[in-house]
Amino acid sequence: MEPTVRRSPKLALLYGAPIGLLGGLIGLGGAEFRLPVLAGVFGYKARRAVALNLAISLITVVSSLLIRSSTLSLSPVIALLPVILAMIVGAVSAAYVGTAFVHRISEHLLERIILVFLVVIGIALIVEAFLPEQVAGLLPESLPVRIIAGILFGLAIGVVSSLLGVAGGELIIPTLLFAFGADIKAAGTASLLISLPTVAVGVIRHSRLHAFAERQDLTQTVFPMGIGSVIGAVVGGLLVGFVPATVLKVVLGIILIISAVRIFRH
Repeated sequence: MEPTVRRSPKLALLYGAPIGLLGGLIGLGGAEFRLPVLAGVFGYKARRAVALNLAISLITVVSSLLIRSSTLSLSPVIALLPVILAMIVGAVSAAYVGTAFVHRISEHLLERIILVFLVVIGIALIVEAFLPEQVAGLLPESLPVRIIAGILFGLAIGVVSSLLGVAGGELIIPTLLFAFGADIKAAGTASLLISLPTVAVGVIRHSRLHAFAERQDLTQTVFPMGIGSVIGAVVGGLLVGFVPATVLKVVLGIILIISAVRIFRH
């Protein structure tokens, strides 16, 4: 039995907005910060928290694409299209398998896996804060090498997406920047293009495995938290430049590690 906790659309909206705001300030969707809230504050068990988080991630990704559609240009990502397609293949494949894996393992093991991944992401945020925004790609320009690397990176991203219920931008963007030498704008657009099919496949799989059988979860948690996340992300995007992203990444990385340990270590 899940613990008796207070869940309401207003509460979900109030939590979703600041999480989206913080994510927007550092260029992420904030899903990695929503998961501890879904499990800790709202009292969902790990498996359901992951599924709901993924559904919210789908709302944020689709909304981001719609919001950016008027200014979205595919020209910066044309050179990256082979890599993008390769990453989509890997990510979608892993998300399809990973979602089934989430429903087969015990809650205890899933909590352990979530703990490890969230701590790693928290550490990555801290490290990323001290890295340059633009560097030469670490991989050679050889197309076969980049395609194979794209599939492998996609597999890893799909695993993380399915096990945490995230869109994967926190991994996709640094991968495109440091492995493939993409500029930050192209990486942002490519991240959305890779995330959409990955998250959609995960949500469809969760739905077929009856993860959304409780419609109240959708009306009280998913939709309002998704709306709050979108609103917060838009505001955060407008405030970029006014808040030191480096300091924020370090602080949020520490907060993510602490909250993950407190909520999922048991």
